[in-house]
Amino acid sequence: MPSAWSESGAPAAGTSESLAAWWQRFDDPTLTALVDHALQANTSINSALAALRQAQALRDIAAAALSPTLDGTGSAQRGTSGGDSTGSVFKAGLNASWVPDIFGARRSALRATDATLLATAATLGDTQVQIAAEVALNYIALRAAQARLAIAVDNLASQLETLQITQWRQQAGLTTVLEVEQARASTEQTRAQLPALRTSIGQNEHAIALLLGEPPAALVQMTRAATAVPKAPATLALAIPADTLRRRADVRAAELQVVAARANVSRAEALRWPGFAIGGSLGLNALTLGALSNGSSVVSTLLGSVTVPIFDAGAARAQVRSQQAALDKAHEVYRAAVLGALRDVEDALLALRSDRQRMQSLASAAEAATTASLLARQRYTSGLLDFQVVLETQRTRLATQDNLASARADVTADHVRLFKSLGGGWTGTDATGRTTATSPAATPTTRP
Repeated sequence: MPSAWSESGAPAAGTSESLAAWWQRFDDPTLTALVDHALQANTSINSALAALRQAQALRDIAAAALSPTLDGTGSAQRGTSGGDSTGSVFKAGLNASWVPDIFGARRSALRATDATLLATAATLGDTQVQIAAEVALNYIALRAAQARLAIAVDNLASQLETLQITQWRQQAGLTTVLEVEQARASTEQTRAQLPALRTSIGQNEHAIALLLGEPPAALVQMTRAATAVPKAPATLALAIPADTLRRRADVRAAELQVVAARANVSRAEALRWPGFAIGGSLGLNALTLGALSNGSSVVSTLLGSVTVPIFDAGAARAQVRSQQAALDKAHEVYRAAVLGALRDVEDALLALRSDRQRMQSLASAAEAATTASLLARQRYTSGLLDFQVVLETQRTRLATQDNLASARADVTADHVRLFKSLGGGWTGTDATGRTTATSPAATPTTRP
């Protein structure tokens, strides 16, 4: 594993706690409420929770296979022959059986289901991570679209004023119809952006509602009032790569699948050896119900058996090879998960650094463009400047302000993707849906 991230200037190490509920660090109550709601009501999370309950039941089945079984029986029989009664027989008893796990086949099966259960819980955690990030990204896109809409409306108002000034100057004979039409064309081009931005706002609202398990229009009142794009936290929770991988849910799930595959190999090996079974019964047989209480009606049996594989045309060994191949595959899937985790963090850090630089440059450009546009309109009103300069400065102002709003949203979204790539936003959950604490030591360890 690399000892540090390749991106220079990365913050110091963080802790697992600093990644939990990372969406609260954006200081946006609406975002916090949306993510918390999604983690409770999202359909994918509920589906993963059902899979966890199923895995818990399968684990309990595997555990029960190690214990003896006891069955109660009872029967009543009455027969006839040639129209004459042949009598009645009444039986009651208990049957017990036990298969000693001498070579560990059933214990290996239990270890496999234990690991599968933990892997399923980690998969639920990974779903939580994905959903929390998707809600945050859609929310950021929604607020960015609202900010861009406000910028477009503000620029449209400025361009309408310019159009009016141009019309007045044309009526006074100071300009030509050409300048009026140019101003009108520029104004309508800006106006044409408004429907697309409103569509984007509505679609993001619908996407968030779907993630929350709600009808598309359920969140219109909650998110309609425009607010600023959530501000990214001043500090990052960035741990060294090894710690990051320990808390990523998808990496844990892949690691636990290796543990399960290794247990399945042990089980396949154990099944090649002889099998033993012990059984017995204790019952009462009598011709009448009253006679069942007679001690002479007691019947008991005890049975011991052994099964020795002699010839199976190589099926048992082939099963071992099959499970070994599955283990090799699980190792490669785990290795791919580790490498993918490293790439996700590096990509997020690279995008964050680049978008920060881009935002700083656009902030300076937007400030300069706003000043230039104001000065150009003042000089044009005074007849000191050509109208083409006014149009160009207005277009530049709109473009730079729009790009700055998008860049600010990109920086915030980069923080979300970084938190996601670091494995933040999930907690351990049992089969009933109760949240439990998780720590790297709580799961088996497998080195990539």
